Amino acid sequence: MEVEKFRYDNQIVRMFLFATILWGVVGFLVGLVIALQLPFPGLNLSPALTFGRLRPLHTNAVIFAFVGNGIFLGYYYSAQRLLKARNFSDMLSRIHFWGWQLIIVAAAVTLLSGATTSKEYAELEWPIDIAIAVVWVVWGINMIGTILKRREKHMYVAIWFYISTLITVAVLHIVNSLEMPVSFLKSYSLYAGVQDALVQWWYGHNAVAFFLTTPVLGLMYYYLPKAAERPVYSYKLSIIHFWALIFIYIWAGPHHLLYSSTPDWAQSLGTVFSIMLIAPSWGGMLNGLLTLRGAWDKVRNDPVLKFFVVAVTAYGMATFEGPMLSIKSVNALSHFTDWTIAHVHVGALGWNGFMLFGIIYWLTPKLYGTKLFSRKLANAHFWLGTLGILFYVIPIYWAGITQGLMWKEFTPDGVLQYPNFLETVLQIVPMYILRVIGGSLYIVGALLGVYNTIKTIRTGSFIREVEAEAPPLRAQHEGEGKTYWGHRWLESRPIQFTILSFVAIAVGSILLNVPMFVVKSNIPTIASVKPYTPLEVEGRDIYIREGCVGCHSQMIRPFRSETERYGEYSKAGEFVYDHPFLWGSKRTGPDLHRVGRKYPDAWHYSHMLDPRTMSPGSIMPPYPWLITDQLDYSDLESKISALRSIGVPYAPDFESKAAGELKKQAQEIAESLKASGLETSWDREIVALIAYLQRLGTDIRVD
Repeated sequence: MEVEKFRYDNQIVRMFLFATILWGVVGFLVGLVIALQLPFPGLNLSPALTFGRLRPLHTNAVIFAFVGNGIFLGYYYSAQRLLKARNFSDMLSRIHFWGWQLIIVAAAVTLLSGATTSKEYAELEWPIDIAIAVVWVVWGINMIGTILKRREKHMYVAIWFYISTLITVAVLHIVNSLEMPVSFLKSYSLYAGVQDALVQWWYGHNAVAFFLTTPVLGLMYYYLPKAAERPVYSYKLSIIHFWALIFIYIWAGPHHLLYSSTPDWAQSLGTVFSIMLIAPSWGGMLNGLLTLRGAWDKVRNDPVLKFFVVAVTAYGMATFEGPMLSIKSVNALSHFTDWTIAHVHVGALGWNGFMLFGIIYWLTPKLYGTKLFSRKLANAHFWLGTLGILFYVIPIYWAGITQGLMWKEFTPDGVLQYPNFLETVLQIVPMYILRVIGGSLYIVGALLGVYNTIKTIRTGSFIREVEAEAPPLRAQHEGEGKTYWGHRWLESRPIQFTILSFVAIAVGSILLNVPMFVVKSNIPTIASVKPYTPLEVEGRDIYIREGCVGCHSQMIRPFRSETERYGEYSKAGEFVYDHPFLWGSKRTGPDLHRVGRKYPDAWHYSHMLDPRTMSPGSIMPPYPWLITDQLDYSDLESKISALRSIGVPYAPDFESKAAGELKKQAQEIAESLKASGLETSWDREIVALIAYLQRLGTDIRVD
């Protein structure tokens, strides 16, 4: 039989290994800082280091830098061996690596400077979005090219998950990132209000599904059987797991919008498909755990398997809890609370973190031709990490349930038991401190892991390339002497497999999103709702820049407890000019949708200067620079033009009048402040922010 000799490229694997470790430490440390800022708001040291700007940096660092590099690390090692082929192009591999790292650096710089779209997990501005698409395509060409030149006829299940990740993330990123540029680092979402919310959470939920789940499942299907030295438990179960998961997952996004202003049909679809999702998710979890049948004795001694077992268990827990949180009666209590934060961290710390730690411990000795430096240190890392997860999530679950119950509590006389939102915040501050302890344990464990990995590297010698040999694909076809049909046939047809995967995710994407844009009744308009004034536009952009949406929602749900606390529930027609929507997903502070004209201008001025003067005990950071910084409205005309081009009905010549109207409204607010004894110039940022806050929720208000 003809045999071809070739070499696997370990260099690209090592590059992503180092990047995974570096960005993991950065992401964890930023997370620890923002965890400390909640109970200790004095740690908001400067504009770039406030909670509002660091929170998206933390989420992006963990998701796209740590887990992202970890996915590529695991992919580049496993795909070459599963396909029995060197990567299609070493140059594309390097472009992929350096492009991804430059994107991460650009993301960090821009997020800290306040350049953000405010859309969760998609905060990066349009030039970086384009760079992400380009680098993703580079990876795609390299992946498909490698698959096409493979020597192994049948694609193993891990490759299926890599393919689905490639195509689905591309679709999600491009559709959700459609925006109208205003300047180099400023844009407005092409969608508004309810439509923007649905597209964003179709993206946001599936960023979890197809960036944090499917590629990591691909890694699980390769590395878990390798570490256990056992074949995967069930080939048939993996087929059902794969197709059911990618088809159902794509529909589940609207469960993030229950009881919001989105149409009921969309909310119901999100709930139904989320509950259905339990079946394929648990199919995958069981397939992973049952792969260890007959090998559980190894788990007792092997730290790699310990990490994998907890990771797969955390996956099972998170994918059971997710559907439960999508049940409306549960969601009514959990949404906007810390419960969601705990749920997310079971997945991030347990599923993603532990799976990658296990892979690093398994892979590093092989890359360097040596043994793991210390099993004891790896075991210590495992136990510190496990305790860290427990100390993190249990207090936060407690905090979330406490919040939800306190928000809804009424006295026997029928009034809110805790009408002051701050009361509900102060009750859970001790839980925030416990979370810091849990996060610290997790980080100490991770640092032990870094030390162990470095020592392992130093005891070995890097194997840049690995010699391998395999028969060419054509010869293997001839030797098999058997024709396969059904899924087995599909596994040997990468183009057909890719097309079918695209169809599986496209069906739900189209049926979920298109009706929102073509059926007019989904977005009932309200005649009294008008576009924002120029000063309010500038104030809204400051609100976005400072990351206020990370702590304040703008969505009053139709519950008595919320209408009593905040006012009339939110209507879809109130958001038709909101590019982007700012509903938020967490209430560390109160909802702001009806805050307009609730307090005088002077209250907002003093509150932004030092929140504790207006709300003693508040954990909100101060924003003194808003008082002194001059408002830059040099892009105002471009903003008006951009907003008009995406549907906001400003008059054709409004650009020429916008600056004058801005100044006039700003002077009125400055006069109002002066009457309250607060001297300020009309062209300060605080004036624009006050204008925006005073507008919120007033379009349908009847005085």
